[in-house]
Amino acid sequence: MLVATSLSVSSGALLAQDAKRGAEISKPCAACHGDDGNSIAPTFPRLAGQHEDYLLHSLRSYRNGGRKNAIMTAQIANLSDQDFRDLSSHYARLKGQLSTMR
Repeated sequence: MLVATSLSVSSGALLAQDAKRGAEISKPCAACHGDDGNSIAPTFPRLAGQHEDYLLHSLRSYRNGGRKNAIMTAQIANLSDQDFRDLSSHYARLKGQLSTMR
C-alpha cells in the first residue's frame, strides 16, 4: 500500500503544471492568440479560459496529426509534453471573453 501511494505521489509530481512557465512559453502564441489569450481575429481561437484538459488535448492532437494546421504544427514542433501542460495551465487561468457573435 505504501509503495503504491509513493508511486502515485511521485508520478503526480512529474505531471504538475507550471502556469508561470506557461506564460513565458506563450509569448510566440500572442501573435495569433493575443497577449491575454483573447484573439481579436475570428480566424484564431480564443484560448483564455478554456478548460485545461481541452487545451492539452488540442496541442497533443496537433502533434500527432489528429488536427491539421501547418502553422500550429510548426509552432509546437519543439515543445515537450511538459510544455503543453504548462501552456494549457496558463491559458486556462486567464479570463476569457464572451463572444460577441450571435
